[in-house]
Amino acid sequence: MISAIDSLKTALRSPLLPFWLVIALLPFGRSSEFGTFLCVVGAILLFARTPQACRDLPGARLLSWLLAAYIGAALISAFDSLAPGKSWSTVAALLRYLPLGMYACFVIRDERRLQALYVAVACVLAWWVLDAWVQAFTGWSLGGHAEAERISGIFGARNLKLGPTLAVLSPFALWAARRRWGLPGLVAAFLLLLGPVLLAGSRAAWLCYGLVALAFAWREASSWRRFALYGGLCAMVLALAGGIAWHTSSRFEARMQRTMDALHGTHRGLDEALTGRLDIWRDSLAMVAAHPFNGVGVRAFRYAYPQFAPANDHFVVAESCGEGEGACHAHQIVLEILTETGGIGLVLWLAAVVLAWRAWRRVGAAARERAFPATLALGVMLFPLNTHLAFYSAWWGLLFAWLLGLWCASLFVAGIPAGRAEPGIPPGLFKEALPREVRDGA
Repeated sequence: MISAIDSLKTALRSPLLPFWLVIALLPFGRSSEFGTFLCVVGAILLFARTPQACRDLPGARLLSWLLAAYIGAALISAFDSLAPGKSWSTVAALLRYLPLGMYACFVIRDERRLQALYVAVACVLAWWVLDAWVQAFTGWSLGGHAEAERISGIFGARNLKLGPTLAVLSPFALWAARRRWGLPGLVAAFLLLLGPVLLAGSRAAWLCYGLVALAFAWREASSWRRFALYGGLCAMVLALAGGIAWHTSSRFEARMQRTMDALHGTHRGLDEALTGRLDIWRDSLAMVAAHPFNGVGVRAFRYAYPQFAPANDHFVVAESCGEGEGACHAHQIVLEILTETGGIGLVLWLAAVVLAWRAWRRVGAAARERAFPATLALGVMLFPLNTHLAFYSAWWGLLFAWLLGLWCASLFVAGIPAGRAEPGIPPGLFKEALPREVRDGA
């Protein structure tokens, strides 16, 4: 069994490093693009040496089709976008996701490297969680002072993405803890993650983490009766933790008071609880009705919003996204796809979902087990009955593309012995670009 230290060494002293850096640098704005750049360079070097490499990797072929749907929807929407400059620049930026995912398929050659990456990501999350707990008790973290209504951890008070990111990536930490310390480790890791997820104040993250908990409960159960028992225990723990946080954390109490506004039974109360999203969704439906085929253009939502919102709309009056603009995005994945890429975009996304589902079913139980953390992370990220960050944005879109590349790679690592290169990939290709001291440990 690979220890956490050995796994981290493997990630730091092998071609996994650029791909892992994308996650390690996520809290620091666009710094994560440095890891993306290294992956792009690595993929270009590979194709220059072995042009046929993609044909030998089923994960790379699957990724190509999935990204074709994702990028194709954006491309079709750009032709008559209401903000053509923004849409076309977004389409051009999306192209970097293809070599990013290809690099994952190239370098994750066997189960040992796959598990090493899982554990390395879990180590990053452990650092974030420790920092978040320090902020919860002291008000300060490596990211600075906490925001008034929620902790922000290493991400900082101006970048409130700690909750959603922790919830989406939590399967890697829970998987690593379960593998290393068994069921007690899984429970301990779940509780350690639960506090920061709750105190980060993102209700979408609460739902994501609840789905993660149910998935792990199902994985541990061997019968419906045991699953019901585990599910009940999870619900009790969540309720207890929520009650404790409500009475001990003013930040959590403020978020819960806003959530409770939904129980007033009025449109205003529900809109307050949803932070104005009812107005955004209403105006989104108006956009869909006006541009049903290919939408208003990818990332053009904010520029189109004032045309469909009432004159006194909060987001227009407050100019929350910039002068003369409105809400930044639809805050819901289906509405984002429909408003920005239209019905054509939704069809392409649904086709990609069907293709991914069929590929996941065909690989077999052993491969599905290996891909479990990545599959669950993607599943909760895309869960439609929730609010979402923008999937075509530079930051959330990068995390989505990273997970997609990892998932495609993880499905097809079976049958490749450790230490052996994939067909058509020269064993020394990546070592040649590394320093000698790193090359010797790769």
